[in-house]
Amino acid sequence: MSILKTPLTRRSILKTTALGAGVLAAPGIISSSALASSGEVNFTGWAGYPGMAEKVFPAFEKATGIKVNFTEQPDQDTMFAQAKISLSTGTSDVVEPTLDRVSAWNSNGLLQGWDLKKLAVDNYASGLADGSADTLATIDGQKLIVPSVWGTEALVYSKEGFPTEYGKASLADLFNPENQVTVRGHSALAAMGRWLDAEGKLPKPWIDGYKDEATMVELWDIALAEAVKLKGNVVQFWSGENDAQAAFRTNGAVIGLCWDSTGYNLKKDGYGYLAPKEGAFAWNQGLVLLKNAKNVEQAHEFAKWVSTAEGSALWATAFSANPVGKGGIDLMDPAVSEFYKESFPGDAVSKMYWWPSQAAWFLSKRGEYADKYKAA
Repeated sequence: MSILKTPLTRRSILKTTALGAGVLAAPGIISSSALASSGEVNFTGWAGYPGMAEKVFPAFEKATGIKVNFTEQPDQDTMFAQAKISLSTGTSDVVEPTLDRVSAWNSNGLLQGWDLKKLAVDNYASGLADGSADTLATIDGQKLIVPSVWGTEALVYSKEGFPTEYGKASLADLFNPENQVTVRGHSALAAMGRWLDAEGKLPKPWIDGYKDEATMVELWDIALAEAVKLKGNVVQFWSGENDAQAAFRTNGAVIGLCWDSTGYNLKKDGYGYLAPKEGAFAWNQGLVLLKNAKNVEQAHEFAKWVSTAEGSALWATAFSANPVGKGGIDLMDPAVSEFYKESFPGDAVSKMYWWPSQAAWFLSKRGEYADKYKAA
């Protein structure tokens, strides 16, 4: 019997699902215009996800007749550099950065807005292309990014040691002296800030701290001071998947602010994963249309297909993340579908807190605050 040496993550679990092997419960609904389309689209995306070329692009071409010319890049900085080159070469049509980078891409003159009449915005699950996510995605009246996959950081809790339920579970539970907690530094401070904001205890909205350094210092000083006062219940700080799991299995944590992969991995050990009533922290990747895209019509068919149940399920499985289309989760592995529905009941998806745009100065200051919190 072999021993698994690689840490088990939700990503590795999802890559073994039936959908990952190419089995679909039902075909997506494709418009007649898509079926009549032909040609190609030049797409620049993330390297290291073989399911894209093996499963996703062939399914899209079969549904629409459009071929995907795929350029893989290891990170967003490389994607950004290639997008700038593409302004003169026209080699890329669509790229897949994360939502928090869109403002920087736009300020560099790289993007044009999507024509919403050529998409199917109603395909997206509530909260992914509207609400606060739409606020970040829309600049000067133009929708500059549409979602492709998403993930979260929310509450992992012991069903025996800390029984709770949606609507009751709160970020405040992380700072209750009676609870043994695990957190990572910067996320805990953001959680404190959001909690204080929800309670009306900040001089300005927490979100304003992402806009300029003076406001950030003002608000994060308050969050740091309050978090340090209540730090005694932290049994372990985590920085990765193994650390987070050990906090519960070894060091006695009954609740923590952790990735969805942690909640999934600990499910069989009696732990649950749940969005707090204030909303789970969330990230998403999305599709942007470059300013000088050559294949604009095909690019819109591409984005529209990704929003279907079938397209979003295939895309999410390739990335081992969550689907953006309504019904997409129902086409994924039953265990994953059950986990998702238990973690985000009711209006939980529509209340998600998308990580805002974070400039270089912000990330540097954020690291300083996290270090102060952990060292206090």
